[in-house]
Amino acid sequence: MELLLLLVIAALILGGVALYRRHAVQQRHAAEQAALETQLSTSKRAADEDVTKFGEELQRLDSDVAGHALDEAMQQDYQRALDAYDNAKMSLDAVTRPEEIRHVTEILEDGRYAVACVKARIADEPLPAKRPPCFFNPAHGPSSQDVTWAPPGGVPRSVPACPADAERVLAGADPYIRTVQVGAQRVPYWEGGPAYAPWAQGYYSRWSGSDMLSGMLIGGLLFGGMGNMFSGVGEGVGDLMGGVGEGVSDVGSGIGDMFGDMFE
Repeated sequence: MELLLLLVIAALILGGVALYRRHAVQQRHAAEQAALETQLSTSKRAADEDVTKFGEELQRLDSDVAGHALDEAMQQDYQRALDAYDNAKMSLDAVTRPEEIRHVTEILEDGRYAVACVKARIADEPLPAKRPPCFFNPAHGPSSQDVTWAPPGGVPRSVPACPADAERVLAGADPYIRTVQVGAQRVPYWEGGPAYAPWAQGYYSRWSGSDMLSGMLIGGLLFGGMGNMFSGVGEGVGDLMGGVGEGVSDVGSGIGDMFGDMFE
């Protein structure tokens, strides 16, 4: 009879442990899902702003092109820019996961280079070099040169800058930095956290392994710093699961103590 009672008690305790673990797993899943939804909406909003701005740039480009004879090369660049806009919109509409945002900004990065080529052809100037987007705001388009710059309290580094920002930095003025909303304040996009990582990485993904970005601030931030932020998220989940494990271990110890007491 005593053995039967022990088995019933053990079954009840083990059932409680199973329910505890299931509840902990459900909590973790809900937290992860909420974080993904927040990251998705945040990064989509940033990408949507850029797609809209690119469309406005194309409207201005249409005015610039009007009245100029378009040779085959210019037509190809112009069509490439128009296609980039359409493809970016379709890609953004199809996004279901945060990491897919990078495909949108990859398209925009290529489209802005095509716009720069059209402008150069209109002005009868050499085509711009294929370079990374402006570090201060990738929506500024391709960079024209590297400049030495340091954030407040930071170490000077060489970063790619568009002509306008390069001129400002070299003159001792502040560049036009892209800011994003984080809580109640706006901060430089590279301080925006993991929610903005896919958006930013798409602009610079093709340059991640190039000598041009080696050792640059942009390389450390986008391919190291933001990666570290993702690591922090993983550590948080790990801590949660560690807590669950410790809770189960404590219950198990309690079971062992109870059986020990009953058999004494």
